[in-house]
Amino acid sequence: MKVKTILVSQPAPKTETSPYFDLAEKLKVKVDFRSFIHVEGIPVKEVRAQKVDLNNYTAIILTSRNAVDHFFRIAEEMRYTVPDDMKYFCQSEAVAYYLQKYVVYRKRKIYVGSRTFPELAKLIKKHKDEKFLLPSSDKLKDLIPEELNKLGIEWKRADLYRTVMSDLSDLENVFYDILVFFSPSGIDSLFKNFPNFKQNNTRIAVFGNSTMKAVEDRGLRVDIAAPTPETPSMTMALEKYIKEVNGKK
Repeated sequence: MKVKTILVSQPAPKTETSPYFDLAEKLKVKVDFRSFIHVEGIPVKEVRAQKVDLNNYTAIILTSRNAVDHFFRIAEEMRYTVPDDMKYFCQSEAVAYYLQKYVVYRKRKIYVGSRTFPELAKLIKKHKDEKFLLPSSDKLKDLIPEELNKLGIEWKRADLYRTVMSDLSDLENVFYDILVFFSPSGIDSLFKNFPNFKQNNTRIAVFGNSTMKAVEDRGLRVDIAAPTPETPSMTMALEKYIKEVNGKK
């Protein structure tokens, strides 16, 4: 079965240089984007119920751009002025760069990890005397609290936003040759929207072991998987597969 259409379960890229656009043009396939999940802010009343007092913290641990947005949203709603000497521990350069949306970067104490949380934990360990707040979603990887607890620091988790399944009802009679998933939540959303989903000839592409497991636990077939040594990105995995089934060199 040749591939003509792909649905990526993420928002459309904001940049015109996305490798998905290159893939579509190069292999003459149609690539659509649709978020199967989205993020909603938790109301300030619910945050207060978690007994979160922003005045108690001297450092913020930021693992994503969502964490940045919702920390400053809650600060504003609580009428809390973030002090200039607040320390920010960012999991990646992308998160640290995004922080500039809210603070004057060069005038703040910002510490940047190298993408993984254990690497960031090494930086946090050097500042044991700080009182850390972790802005979080309602779904947090076990690794993060485990790493923080190992450090013997004073820290608190604050759930500031939640992952919500999107309404996909308009896709009920739309069929794609490949569906691309990046998280177990995307698979959950698929089945919440379409409880009787049958894979049939639809190919499923997954990124990461947890996503693969979520697909297989639902009794579905994984046709394309990334990352692998040969195809470290999803677009590379898609290109390899499409060339094979469409017979293009």
